[in-house]
Amino acid sequence: MVKVFVDTDVCIDLLSGRQPFNKTAETLFSLADKGKIKIYVSSLSFANIDYVLRSHYSATHSKQVLGKFKTLVSVATVSSKTIDLALVSDFNDFEDAIQYCCALENNLATLITRNIKDYKKATIHIQTPDSFITMQV
Repeated sequence: MVKVFVDTDVCIDLLSGRQPFNKTAETLFSLADKGKIKIYVSSLSFANIDYVLRSHYSATHSKQVLGKFKTLVSVATVSSKTIDLALVSDFNDFEDAIQYCCALENNLATLITRNIKDYKKATIHIQTPDSFITMQV
């Protein structure tokens, strides 16, 4: 089974219904729901997603959404080593550095994001949701 790391932006697309990106995110996560791929997200993503969802939903509803979401994904831990690696990385955006280093620390060879330009210095495979889905179909 293919294992992929999904960046927070794609998760937010799915859970907030962010147009026009939500349809592609729905397709991506349906692959996980059908057992065709295994999706990993960082533990940091849950806090970031909650922050965004609270602008749409109550705190209680946000937690319910996150609880359902958690059944679709595996949570990759952001460790002290992950933070150390992110701090010394060449990434301009610290949150992207954490996501990337989390994928590395969890031996995931593919990171899926809509913001490919933010991962120019990556040594693992970076794909958009659209390009990844095209390869899976």
